[in-house]
Amino acid sequence: MTSREETEELNLRERPPGALEVRPPGPLTAGGDPEGGGPGGEVAGAAPPAEGDGAAPPAEGDGAPSGPEPARRSRKLRMALIVVIAIGVAAAAGLAATGALGGEDSEEPAAGPSGPAATAEVKRTTLTSSETVDGTLGYGDVSTVEAIAPAAGGADPGADTGTGQPAGGGGTAAGSGGDAADAGAGIVTWTPNEGSTIKRGDTVYSVDGEKVPLFYGDTPLYRTLSDGSEGGDVELLERNLDKLGYTGFTVDETYSPDTADAVSAWQEDMGREQTGVVEAGDAVTAESARRVAALQTWPGAKAEGAVLDWTGTERVVSVELDAQFEDLVRVGTKAEVELPNGTTVDGKVTDIGTPPAASGSGSGDAGGQGEEDQESTLPLQLTVGEQDKLGRYQAAPVDVVLKADTREDVLAVPVNALVARQGGGYAVQKVTAGGSTESVPVELGMFANGLVEITGDGIEEGMSVGVPK
Repeated sequence: MTSREETEELNLRERPPGALEVRPPGPLTAGGDPEGGGPGGEVAGAAPPAEGDGAAPPAEGDGAPSGPEPARRSRKLRMALIVVIAIGVAAAAGLAATGALGGEDSEEPAAGPSGPAATAEVKRTTLTSSETVDGTLGYGDVSTVEAIAPAAGGADPGADTGTGQPAGGGGTAAGSGGDAADAGAGIVTWTPNEGSTIKRGDTVYSVDGEKVPLFYGDTPLYRTLSDGSEGGDVELLERNLDKLGYTGFTVDETYSPDTADAVSAWQEDMGREQTGVVEAGDAVTAESARRVAALQTWPGAKAEGAVLDWTGTERVVSVELDAQFEDLVRVGTKAEVELPNGTTVDGKVTDIGTPPAASGSGSGDAGGQGEEDQESTLPLQLTVGEQDKLGRYQAAPVDVVLKADTREDVLAVPVNALVARQGGGYAVQKVTAGGSTESVPVELGMFANGLVEITGDGIEEGMSVGVPK
């Protein structure tokens, strides 16, 4: 055995099984392997014993390398080490970048106790519940003025039916009387302009050249009035004559000779025959000044049927309120009206109608009746005190905010501060001085504008509570 072989055998004995040896590069041997190790300092295992030294050849299948196999295994081991080293370098760089390795330059504070994402303050305030509904700005309900011929033969001057309705006709307006009645329906000779305003004493229309004026009142002139007539329509006539400047009589329910004298003076100013007697239809009545919305006839047409449509002179807001919100309103309820340009004006509920009766009530299945109930609406009318703030709007869609209830001097938090408790009820997460939270049970009151009224032990004004971020 040569000295080199003895040295290698000694190394094999001293090296524990499975140990790796890094060999420096050396000159190639006759077998093509570098002497003393692979190229570039490969990692190699123990050198196999040379043939002819008396060592038994390795048994087939026991993992001993043969031919070029040691070189391939060396290359695989080298690549594995390179990958492991690269991963280690990258991990170290990442830890250094995030400060996980510490160092003098790190200024991050130590993690504190976990708290809420955001906080809100318990405030003392006034809550107002409301409902925003659709409305329509306009001049209110439209009514029609009709020319109604007087009843044949007239009515008994002294009779008072007490019905407040024209004899033989309906509505609040009557047609022209006088001589036109003898010839049947007269001819319309004048009409006002659409959009014009008609006040007490102004002409509504003319028939056969005779003016038919407006009187204020809720009872139409439905019969002939003369000396000795009594009733509410007599008082209406006298009150209007008085407001128009005619005097010398007492405003009451009795048509006296003094009343007849005042009527004659009025007839003269109107260009009529001075009879001292008022016929049915000699004037049109309405509760206040009116605005002409649309004409239904024209000069030259027969004075019969519809003459014109009119409305009130002030703009109002009409609302069809869902019946389920009926408890939110009453006469006098204040509201805010938002115009299309974003301007808001104050309004007030002045009239509440009646929901229309459900058609088919008492028939059909229960499901059908339920659908009808859900579709029923409650008509409302709101007045707007400051008409000038409505600008040039004549008719427009608006939003109406109905103020239903108010709670003053209550403690409130944002609705999203509430936390449902296991087993029922609600709580808020009180933020302590240390930044942690504790659950405090609360009782709920009114909800309004994203806030909710709360009460409970430990709930105080200015307290911080947790809310989602």
